[in-house]
Amino acid sequence: MTTQAAGVLVLAATPIGDPADAPPRLGAELARADIVAAEDTRRLRRLTGALGVELTGRVVSYFEGNEAGRTFELVEALAGGARVVLVTDAGMPSVSDPGYRLVAAAVERGITVTAVPGPSAVLTALAVSGLPVDRFCFEGFLPRKAGERRARLREVAADRRTLVYFEATHRIDDTLAAMAEVFGPERRAAVCRELTKTYEEVRRGPLAELARWAAQEGVRGEITVVVEGAPAPGPAQADPAELARRVAEREAAGERRKEAISSVASESGLAKRVVFDAVVAAKHSAG
Repeated sequence: MTTQAAGVLVLAATPIGDPADAPPRLGAELARADIVAAEDTRRLRRLTGALGVELTGRVVSYFEGNEAGRTFELVEALAGGARVVLVTDAGMPSVSDPGYRLVAAAVERGITVTAVPGPSAVLTALAVSGLPVDRFCFEGFLPRKAGERRARLREVAADRRTLVYFEATHRIDDTLAAMAEVFGPERRAAVCRELTKTYEEVRRGPLAELARWAAQEGVRGEITVVVEGAPAPGPAQADPAELARRVAEREAAGERRKEAISSVASESGLAKRVVFDAVVAAKHSAG
């Protein structure tokens, strides 16, 4: 008795603007797929038309609204031997797009997951920003509510890595204003819109300047924001009370004191002894 081999889940990157940027393998994978799961089936049809690809497999929608329910259906198809290709509107599936649930479920069932690498708004914006690229952190979309947005920004305000965000057109001016408030008005940034498209624009400058520009001019299209990391503070800039407070916050969140001190020292660019002394001083003053 033979056992049917499990299928393969293919995460296929799609162009972020220009169809000519599609990787050669994309057309081949779409053409051979048993099932193509697409965030927007109409966009998929436009893309295949531009690539001259004829779909022979079944096309199903897979977006935020039906992701939970359709994941089970697709995993069952994979378990039965199907080759499923997942595409989103632009870029790599599961990166701020539908796909994570399906990948996690497929991995749990022992199904092979592979990818067709391709265009990425994150890496493209980072590369053209003019900001340091040796270390960076992708933060995705910020919360919609102003208070939650500021709180999320405060979490990374001391991060020395370059930060990359996605943002919607109708929130970009508020987001840049919040960044200028939390990160400081002089922190450098780049607002990248419509990358690889006809009206591509990269606007660089201090956050306060970019916030004024966005509020006055308006920013349309797909937007990626790249923000310079925090400068490394020197010992003279270290506030012992602030260091002790940050250690206390980490302890309250469940970290052991030794690890909390190490983390704060690393974030601040200070020796562990400096942070330890600050914690001891705060304890004595409280006592």
